[in-house]
Amino acid sequence: MKHLFISDVHLGAFEPSVNREIEEDLCCLINYCKEEGIRIHLLGDLFDYWMEYPEAHPEIGDKVLPELSSYNKNIAPITYITGNHDNWTFGYFKELGFDVESDFSELTIGKEKLFLHHGDGMSDKRFDLARPLFHRILRNSRFIKFYQLLFPAKTGLKLMKWFSDFNRKRPVEDPEPLNFWSEKFLKQHPVDYVICGHDHIPRIETFSFGTYINLGTFFRHRTVALYTNSQIKLVTWDGTTKDFKPFIDDKTILKNE
Repeated sequence: MKHLFISDVHLGAFEPSVNREIEEDLCCLINYCKEEGIRIHLLGDLFDYWMEYPEAHPEIGDKVLPELSSYNKNIAPITYITGNHDNWTFGYFKELGFDVESDFSELTIGKEKLFLHHGDGMSDKRFDLARPLFHRILRNSRFIKFYQLLFPAKTGLKLMKWFSDFNRKRPVEDPEPLNFWSEKFLKQHPVDYVICGHDHIPRIETFSFGTYINLGTFFRHRTVALYTNSQIKLVTWDGTTKDFKPFIDDKTILKNE
């Protein structure tokens, strides 16, 4: 069976025409996976922001969410590991059939063991990748309850959208923290692959003791990781031709023998 890994779509982050193009390419990819029976794993930041109130959620993803829900129903539940832009989930994604994880997911395909996470950090102290303090506050149940008591849904959603826009204007794209952590993790754990996103730089680092793959961004690169024939490759989705192409970029593909 083939498996596909994708992260950092950030729907809702751009002007309407760009958002439509991203969403159309993503819907095309989902339908392709449905037709081919490819298992999908979503590693965070599907939306540029996502916060749920008991009575409301952002009005975005009106095309892609039904496609994903249909996939969940007809093929298999998609593992959805929430990222730092979509961490307020209180049941809506589960209603759509997703298998929602807040930290990480472990997957075995054949003889290969994979460790999947978003890249922003984890609450599990065993893995020594703590989230920044501010992100821990945002995920804290007491803070969320206070925020939702303080701001009604309409106001709260607007504020979160503004905050997401503000954060995006100060991007930090540094590969070194996740490069360092992934190498250390692969040395210390019986895992063949570490796959994540978050820092928006697509790349592969191959070591004698395992392989680290960063998915980059779907919104910019259209990159995904594809498992087929006992290999995982970083590829680019072409929505026009409806196929995958090898991803080659000397500036971001790193290999250590």
